[in-house]
Amino acid sequence: MLIDTWLYNARGDWVGHLSKTGQVFSVTGKYVGWLSKDFRILRKKTPDQTIPAYLPPAHPVLKVRMPAHVPLAPLMADLTFDLLDVMQEEPERLHTLDDDPDAKDMD
Repeated sequence: MLIDTWLYNARGDWVGHLSKTGQVFSVTGKYVGWLSKDFRILRKKTPDQTIPAYLPPAHPVLKVRMPAHVPLAPLMADLTFDLLDVMQEEPERLHTLDDDPDAKDMD
């Protein structure tokens, strides 16, 4: 769910941020992709290293309460060969702060 520039998962946890240019970044500031006109998060299959990491904004104060029922999503256009839908192919790119795979364990 997209609220203002914040992205939330189905449980209402903050998982990403949308920049002013439409680029999507994870909670740790890593580039995820871009928001398409049909509100999908897309990225190229080959990694694009030209997008630098983004300083993530402060953590939102409240957890979002998700509605019990949502309308069905509209049918989406087919993607070209070189694009993938992040939420279908690589949903692990949008994780919560607690689930960060690059976080180091405390000793």
